[in-house]
Amino acid sequence: MEQRISLVTLGVTNLARARAFYEAMGWRGAQQPDSEVAFFQAGGMVFGLWAALGGHGAPGVELAYNVRSPAEVDAVLAEARSAGGSIVRPAAHADWGGYTGAFADPEGYVWEVAHNPDWKLTEDGSVRLP
Repeated sequence: MEQRISLVTLGVTNLARARAFYEAMGWRGAQQPDSEVAFFQAGGMVFGLWAALGGHGAPGVELAYNVRSPAEVDAVLAEARSAGGSIVRPAAHADWGGYTGAFADPEGYVWEVAHNPDWKLTEDGSVRLP
């Protein structure tokens, strides 16, 4: 696992209200592929607002680590398990077209590991929205 974070997602109870707040704070260019999530480019990372984080809405924070292939998702999850983490969501194909799973570190913080074929992952690990 490279030393980087691809995405920070906040669980929200009202996506429209949360998006409007961040836009009023000056954030621009949100991509909202559906009624549950909105993504903002934030430098080399992505900042997300998700009404369904963990299946129960806010409050909550999830970190994400995007990788270059589905096989890399499996490898990072195996590495996390070997290092003492626990798998909280086994890797599987997602409705949005990618491949994703999640692990928790020994303190319970959750990291999603995902391959999103629509997002560009640069050589230095920066994520770029389409």
